[in-house]
Amino acid sequence: MEAQKSNNSGLKAIIVILCLLLIGSLGYMFKLSSDSKDTQKILVDEKESVLKDLAIAKDSLDAAIARNTALSDELIVERDKIQQLISDVQQAKENSSSMMKYKDEALKLRVSVNFLMKQVETLKNQNSKLLIERDSTVQKLNEAKKYNDTLVSKNVKLATDVERASKLSVLNLQVSAVRQKSSGKQIETDKASKTNILKISFMIAENQIAKSGDKQYYIQVVDSNNEVLGDMQSVVFSGKTLIYSFVSTVKYENKTVKVEKNLTVTDIKEGGYYVNVFDKDELVSRTSFNLK
Repeated sequence: MEAQKSNNSGLKAIIVILCLLLIGSLGYMFKLSSDSKDTQKILVDEKESVLKDLAIAKDSLDAAIARNTALSDELIVERDKIQQLISDVQQAKENSSSMMKYKDEALKLRVSVNFLMKQVETLKNQNSKLLIERDSTVQKLNEAKKYNDTLVSKNVKLATDVERASKLSVLNLQVSAVRQKSSGKQIETDKASKTNILKISFMIAENQIAKSGDKQYYIQVVDSNNEVLGDMQSVVFSGKTLIYSFVSTVKYENKTVKVEKNLTVTDIKEGGYYVNVFDKDELVSRTSFNLK
């Protein structure tokens, strides 16, 4: 009986030990499971944190690229690296080794991005300073231009006034029809049939501003049929053709000078006649007369 009791006691002790071991094992397994869940949550949080930091860095780069600075190419390269890393992190499994790797890569990229962003900020400040200097320079240039425009306008007006003042005035244009006999004697007439010479005269007024030297005037005598008498030579000024009767070259020395020229004519008709004096293409004097 005592041996049987001893055996029962031993069995109970073994059962108790096994129960304790089972309870301990279950507790350990529960702890491992709990630790695993905590670790998984930490890894998920780290992954989200890395993705959030990368997204912020990418947004900063996008904004800097939009400014189109001298560093745009470098910024685009870093932006593409971040975009690729975001894609890799999103597809990665939540484990310690991969998250450690991506956190390290993200840190390196953030350092590079921060360095570039400081350069962008420096460029921005320099550009702002340059813009201020440029605006100041533009304002000064505009003021100088206004001053110069005023001077130019005054000079143009002065040059115009001088040019107008230096123009020679042709005055007292007169025409008389005469009959010149074989003896050389000239008799004034108003008969077309008797006229063989037209005596044309005019005055060039004194002008101390005008340039002295030889002056050419083109005299044009036109009959009632609008035909030009005399040489009927032509000359072109500014694309316009002038047909004239003869040219009178005058030596001008800034003093009043009288010009007298004879135009030989034959078989002229009755009617009205016009005499025009041109200084190049500019009509400077005009008169008319009639022959019976």
